[in-house]
Amino acid sequence: MAQLLLSSEDLDRTCQRLAHQFVEPFDDPGSLAIIGMQTRGVDIARRINGYIKQFFSVDVPMGVLDTTFYRDDFRTRMKMPSVQVTDIPFDLFGRDLVLVDDVLYTGRTVRSAMDALMSFGRPSSVRFCCMVDRGHRELPVTADYVGIYVPTHLNEEIRVETNEQDGREAVFVVRKKEEPEA
Repeated sequence: MAQLLLSSEDLDRTCQRLAHQFVEPFDDPGSLAIIGMQTRGVDIARRINGYIKQFFSVDVPMGVLDTTFYRDDFRTRMKMPSVQVTDIPFDLFGRDLVLVDDVLYTGRTVRSAMDALMSFGRPSSVRFCCMVDRGHRELPVTADYVGIYVPTHLNEEIRVETNEQDGREAVFVVRKKEEPEA
């Protein structure tokens, strides 16, 4: 059973708020760049980037990052990994990056993203944004920008749906199906 956390309108309003928060710390956002993490983090990053352009008339460079081969559980977790595009068409040196993902959970994906980014160059700073922070951290990772905080149980998951991937937009908390005992 799914419980709606954010409607399409809520998700859109949250992206608008995050766009303002990304630009706020800078007198001149010329050093700002956004990296969306595959898959739905890319969709969210594109939306936020569009609002930055709309509200501030600033073209912020945007890249796409896949962390599959940088994960610490790569060999144990994934039988046949689904590798996706990484495309960072700008130099990271001197950039103030905002890394965007859909859900922050254990912190392991963010750690792998940091490793991946450092293989592309050395930015001035890296901030992290997630649409949903659900808790249950295993690593000392926090988000600088958060759409919504949702404390969850371990038997629940967060599903972020985007038009690009799912044909609709919303955020749900879903109870995982329990395995029947043998």
